[in-house]
Amino acid sequence: MTFHNTNDPDEANGVRTMRIGILGTGAMARALGGAWVRAGHEVMVGGRDSAAAARAADAAGAAGHGSLADAARYGEAVLVAVPADIAPSLAAELAPALSGRTVLDCTVPMAPGADGPALTTAGGTDSIAVRLAAAVPEAHVAKVFGIPHESIWTLPRPAFEAVPLTVPFCADAPSATALTTELITSMGCTPLPCGGLHRAALLEAAAVFAIGVWWSGAEARHAFPAPALAPGAVDDEP
Repeated sequence: MTFHNTNDPDEANGVRTMRIGILGTGAMARALGGAWVRAGHEVMVGGRDSAAAARAADAAGAAGHGSLADAARYGEAVLVAVPADIAPSLAAELAPALSGRTVLDCTVPMAPGADGPALTTAGGTDSIAVRLAAAVPEAHVAKVFGIPHESIWTLPRPAFEAVPLTVPFCADAPSATALTTELITSMGCTPLPCGGLHRAALLEAAAVFAIGVWWSGAEARHAFPAPALAPGAVDDEP
């Protein structure tokens, strides 16, 4: 386990410093880790390859790097940033270390299909987030951060048309909802609670849909105009 010197968090910004472990060393680990460091949090990157973990930690400006178990034990929140198909088995392997923590699941269960990217889960109430919760019953789980492309998380306090980025999430407990809300807010974004973890499959499907639209060269946001943009429109009742 290796730690680096980091700047003291800016207490004037009102952000409570969280300790966050990251499982994985890829693009999402680096991008989200960097966003959290900028928000004043302390981050540790963990991986099976020590050199890769060191490179990812350096890219994110993280406090340190170590093994996957080191990262799982590091903080109150732990990001799962590994391929979706191995995430549940990895969580089960690390279950004792993850006990009592909030597990943040940003994975997208996706594979190429004849008509574009397709879900690799059954959909409905099945999701990687639900499988993670089953693998780590002594932890809480939030499905979050998986819809925007990883490049969005490299932007300081991302906003578009002068509106902060909205971050949808699902969680399985009030404590996970509270932590995820606080973390999103600290990044300068707007939290959007979308219900319990049984709705996480909707977020996974939305991510796969958006990726397919982007790959086609179109803009996913153009498919979802607000009803209020139509003169005289009245929103449908829920």
